[in-house]
Amino acid sequence: NALFDKRLAEEEVWIRQGIKARRTRNEGRVRALKQMRQERQQRREQPGKATLAIQESTRSGTLVCKAAGLSFGYADELVIDTFSTTILRGDKVGFVGPNGCGKTTLLRLLLEELEPAAGSVRLGTKLDIRYFDQLRDQLDFEQNVVEQINGGNDFVTIDGNQRHVISYLQDFLFTAERTRLPVKFLSGGERNRLLLAKLFARPANVLVLDEPTNDLDLETLELLEQRLVDFQGTVLVVSHDREFLDNVVTSVIAFEPEGVREYVGGYSDWLRQRGGVGVPKKPPGSPSKKLTTVSDVPGTKTQKLSYKDKRELEKLPARIESLEAEVAGLHELMGDASFYRRSAEEIASTQKSLQELEARVATAYSRWQKLEQSVS
Repeated sequence: NALFDKRLAEEEVWIRQGIKARRTRNEGRVRALKQMRQERQQRREQPGKATLAIQESTRSGTLVCKAAGLSFGYADELVIDTFSTTILRGDKVGFVGPNGCGKTTLLRLLLEELEPAAGSVRLGTKLDIRYFDQLRDQLDFEQNVVEQINGGNDFVTIDGNQRHVISYLQDFLFTAERTRLPVKFLSGGERNRLLLAKLFARPANVLVLDEPTNDLDLETLELLEQRLVDFQGTVLVVSHDREFLDNVVTSVIAFEPEGVREYVGGYSDWLRQRGGVGVPKKPPGSPSKKLTTVSDVPGTKTQKLSYKDKRELEKLPARIESLEAEVAGLHELMGDASFYRRSAEEIASTQKSLQELEARVATAYSRWQKLEQSVS
């Protein structure tokens, strides 16, 4: 299955590259990443098992974003030329390139915040998107730290569990005494840690971060890396920080002289695949491609699905979600020790049902990929 192969390739690169700590090796982070790799490997081998490990109250659909043939530009300058990608739940994607090349523009296109000149974008289901940058403008300098997190309530819900807000803030290196201080008395590093606490205290399954490492001290930067590694949803991040990208992302979308390209792995993997050469800065006055739309290209034909196939494609993500939920339910049932006290016939029947459901999930994924390729 092409979708599973994409994930497998990402994890193989991750295994090869390992995790390079900034100053001191964080063994907890290494263990977390190893566990994440194991969970994702299990998901590929037995669809549905992972739902037990990564179940979230705000879990998105399998597909987060599908872009096909995206083009975009300003005036007569083409910034993005026929770029396509598929982003799945759990992907952590870094956007790299020189300043002003269009990284944030592409991010906005993928989130349907901008209209492309050509091509299409389809977002998945149940997306709950949070933007790190927007939180910077939401700090009330007169309120204390606790009031900023949950309106002053004593408890905050994290991953479906109630935690005391002070205990939660201690995860972000705040002492109990500092949590009662007004924001205006916090250091710059403390304010940034408060932003992270606000970000992760809100239900979300897609995090969008534009240059998040700017103005972060070392402690806060390492904390952000750890939180993003632990985060079970999807991460889209624009950054120039090489080590940050190496430690967090599973793939890189790079703006190169030849166009926008996608690579598996982190920043270092991207450089290695380019022969150790990064992206040069665009020289002043360099020629740009002319912005054209699909209708401008002679002989361009868009392959269209039949009405029946189009309806099937629209319904497949929800169907896959439903099948995965059934598979997860059977895994949970069979994971209970009392299940094996049932009759041999009932156990065999349940195991057969599980195998049939997993086969239906694999078939649905294959059909989905085939239909998607027909329109991309």
